[in-house]
Amino acid sequence: MDQADSLLLLTEYSVAIIAVSLFGGWLPSVFRLTHTRTQMVTSFVAGVILCVALYYLLPHGMTEIPDEHPAETAVWWMLVGTVLMVVLLRVFSFHQHDFSHVDDGTHDHDAHGYVAVNPMSWAGLTAGLGLHTVTEGVTLGTSIRAEAGVMSLSLGVFLAIVLHKPLDALSITGTMRAAGFSEHRRVMVNVLFSLICPAAAFLTFWGVGLLGQWEEYVVGAALAFAAGALLCIALSDLLPEVHFHSHDRAKLTLAFFAGIALAYLLRSIAPFSGHEFGG
Repeated sequence: MDQADSLLLLTEYSVAIIAVSLFGGWLPSVFRLTHTRTQMVTSFVAGVILCVALYYLLPHGMTEIPDEHPAETAVWWMLVGTVLMVVLLRVFSFHQHDFSHVDDGTHDHDAHGYVAVNPMSWAGLTAGLGLHTVTEGVTLGTSIRAEAGVMSLSLGVFLAIVLHKPLDALSITGTMRAAGFSEHRRVMVNVLFSLICPAAAFLTFWGVGLLGQWEEYVVGAALAFAAGALLCIALSDLLPEVHFHSHDRAKLTLAFFAGIALAYLLRSIAPFSGHEFGG
């Protein structure tokens, strides 16, 4: 696709990402989210992210890197992405997705209301998720820049972001609400957070085009790096959160496989052009 079409596609993706992010942050104010439903969504999103990381980003990164050993280089950048995300998870302890305040009979909660949290917890949470969403924006911008003729790669990336972003916004506004912040403050932070990913995506899209002969290498390395970051989120953050809940194990497992299946089916709906991975 030409640059005008790419920018239009990026704009459409950005509008959708902003909308779902705002929606996720708005949920704690109007809906009573049950624990089981939250875990079902988390498990489904983990499946989508895992498939996008390993089936879309990493192979495409390998084909983009102009190197004697592109597979080794791509895996190295994937490792860097994984390690960096592990560090962010340890330092900021973000991705607290469960703010259900309805006891569904499967878990002991302290009360039927929000638990008290440190008033500054939201700051570390927002910082960690802010850095994480910048990575998502870079991935989206890079994926659109890397595409040749069709939108399969960016569609997979977009799916992972648009399904995951409401959980991130929910984490921030849920923590702020539990800490006693006003609705006005929560809305303001939610709006600002929703804009980070699109801004990073547009800056990346334009910035990569200025790299000249380094463009292919940077695009490939960025895709592999993003694969590592998403892999870490799926395996060390989202899935363990679900794994520790012994109840509804069958439902959560089915939701996980449904997420993988949906991401995998994107290839048959909009097959890759110019880059074929394993048949």
